[in-house]
Amino acid sequence: MALSVLICDDSLLARKQVRKSLPDDLDAEFFSAANGREALEVLQQQEIGLVFLDLTMPELDGIGVLEQIRQLQLDCFVVVVSADIQPEMQRRVNELGALAFVQKPVSADKLSGLLKQYGLV
Repeated sequence: MALSVLICDDSLLARKQVRKSLPDDLDAEFFSAANGREALEVLQQQEIGLVFLDLTMPELDGIGVLEQIRQLQLDCFVVVVSADIQPEMQRRVNELGALAFVQKPVSADKLSGLLKQYGLV
């Protein structure tokens, strides 16, 4: 069964980079969202197993999405992908249940390692 992956970032280029950095042989169905509100719509309409989530976005930021995922008790793994690498922000996303925090720009090696570490490939 294919893994359902949601890539949420307000930058189309960043969404494409995350997708391109994932293993070519990853058996996955991909969804995308340009902001947190779109991400929550997808999460409530589809069974998503893995979310790549930016923090700084219009309408609803990544922290707001993480809070809603927790409140709605949605069952998915979340990897935060952000340029905001402040220790306080990393602590906050971990408290909200993020699986990992990856600094932009993402690398194929880092994402592949995370997927293997958490048994997603």
